[in-house]
Amino acid sequence: MCQPPAGDAEMSESTLLLCKKRSESERESDGERDKQMYSSGLRTCWRGVKRKGLVPVRQASGRGDCWLLAAIASLTLNEELLYRVVPRDQNFQENYAGIFHFQFWQYGEWVEVVIDDRLPTKNGQLLFLHSEQGNEFWSALLEKAYAKLNGCYEALAGGSTVEGFEDFTGGISEFYDLKKPPANLYQIIRKALRAGSLLGCSIDVSSAAEAEAITSRKLVKSHAYSVTGVEEVDFQGHPERLIRLRNPWGEVEWSGAWSDDAPEWNHIDPQRKEELDKKVEDGEFWMSFSDFVRQFSRLEICNLSPDSLSSEEVHKWNLVLFNGRWTRGSTAGGCQNYPATYWTNPQFKIHLDEVDEDQEESIGEPCCTVLLGLMQKNRRRRKRIGQGMLSIGYAVYQVPKELESHTDAHVGRDFFLDYQPLARTSTYVNLREVSGRARLPPGEYLVVPSTFEPFKDGEFCLRVFSEKKAQALEIGDVVAGNPHEPHPSEVDQEDSQFKSLFEKLAEKDSEITANALKMLLNEAFSKRTDITFDGFNINTCREMISLLDSNGTGTLGPVEFKTLWLKIQKYLEIYRETDYNHSGTIDAHEMRTALRKAGFTLNSQVQQTIALRYACSKLGINFDSFVACMIRLETLFKLFSLLNKDKDGMVQLTLAEWLCCVLV
Repeated sequence: MCQPPAGDAEMSESTLLLCKKRSESERESDGERDKQMYSSGLRTCWRGVKRKGLVPVRQASGRGDCWLLAAIASLTLNEELLYRVVPRDQNFQENYAGIFHFQFWQYGEWVEVVIDDRLPTKNGQLLFLHSEQGNEFWSALLEKAYAKLNGCYEALAGGSTVEGFEDFTGGISEFYDLKKPPANLYQIIRKALRAGSLLGCSIDVSSAAEAEAITSRKLVKSHAYSVTGVEEVDFQGHPERLIRLRNPWGEVEWSGAWSDDAPEWNHIDPQRKEELDKKVEDGEFWMSFSDFVRQFSRLEICNLSPDSLSSEEVHKWNLVLFNGRWTRGSTAGGCQNYPATYWTNPQFKIHLDEVDEDQEESIGEPCCTVLLGLMQKNRRRRKRIGQGMLSIGYAVYQVPKELESHTDAHVGRDFFLDYQPLARTSTYVNLREVSGRARLPPGEYLVVPSTFEPFKDGEFCLRVFSEKKAQALEIGDVVAGNPHEPHPSEVDQEDSQFKSLFEKLAEKDSEITANALKMLLNEAFSKRTDITFDGFNINTCREMISLLDSNGTGTLGPVEFKTLWLKIQKYLEIYRETDYNHSGTIDAHEMRTALRKAGFTLNSQVQQTIALRYACSKLGINFDSFVACMIRLETLFKLFSLLNKDKDGMVQLTLAEWLCCVLV
């Protein structure tokens, strides 16, 4: 069973970026150039960006974005990364146009954001993020660009440090529960820092009232710290492991062992003390590694390349990236707790056939290491309309031999009832990204990303990193149609009741019009109690005639009508088989099974369109809507087949031809 969500991770151009929650005084003062601030300070904004003195400090607004402060503070540790986000050669003198360029990673690509040079102020002071140095504004401009990327400043409230890490680097993150740390955690952190990875940590709280509460040892709860270094010293004849952290507020530092004025510093080599001892109140401090593990709850590491942090060897990994969507009624199936819909989620197959060169464990069979990251897209921008982060997760299944060549259509419901995942997220959480490392034997695997609850709309990005090159594809990306055609013997078979019914309704020339067809079919099916039937409308009946009218008269003859009747009877059989709960209605997610039985293989995009067009607000599809959909699909496939003269799966139409196709 899935674990329930773990809980919430909670103009001038600048005027437009301020949200409704800002006070009027703040909004009125936004965007003004403070002449004293801008007269000389901005000219040195980009000059000599260093780690010291450019640490963002806690802003007066108390907006709750310390996660972003910590990410920006960590960014300053790596000059190459910093100038990827904040391009060089931007100044306020040569060719200055009043704008600045920034670059952020977004779901597989780098996006450029351009802003003007106005910053929101109140009473002559920057309203939001600012640096310790009063004449340096690069961090405030960076925050403004990031706010623009996400919709507004208010959208930056609440988040995880790794979200900023990933947007600044394009890396992928891993999480460690410090209540259950791996035995080699110190080595993992050391190797991550050496590789230039960005690290953050925090202390969990049991209630919202504890947020930003300061402990007796001057640690801030529910607050994002940066990890900036680890060292080992000789302390009273024994090795002591130390870790250096940074509070992005620039103040409030750890006051326990190995803090700035702690006595432990008097018992190490003076030269080492000179190298490591920090006396200034800049928010950066040392503590013992054992205290770190005891005091903190969570460690986050953003790998610039997802190298195996538990190995001293650095490897290049391969990446496959998929963009997908959960859509209510077609591909938003929820987690394994909802077996009726779970199988309709997007499905991806990966093929692993080369084992890792250096096995990290000497026991067990050789394995392939993969790092999976599932990221929901654009949710921070949607906060303004009340749509926060979804609770998301994924599961990985081994594909049995008999299904290895199965790629055209979704793996069905029965598979997930019979097989359990080999790897999965431990719980569904409403973070932007969930990720995990798995070691799998060579073979084929099915990855199913999902939301915790079904029927939740959202977009996602799935990244699959593998040590060796892996083949990967999305299942069900094929569109094909081979609808049921009655056998000639069925059409020719004598049926006195059917003949009598036809002769009763046909005109003198033995042809059935659309109005007559509507009357006949509605009378025949409205008497049934095993289906929900609202009646065929005249347009559906006209399309039925168009599909089978071989001579272009706009009517149906006896043979054509018999063929239609047999088709509808086949659709009725499929509809009743698919109605698992015998409610008389099929759900939109059951439509995928019904379509397959009717001979149609459709990708998720077409499935989504069908759900929008034919399902009601409660996602039910009545029999009349089901038949209308089948007839429409048959017509479209027939038209495409006629137009696809070269049989290459492509057609070119003039405007007139296009209009004839859609109006038929």
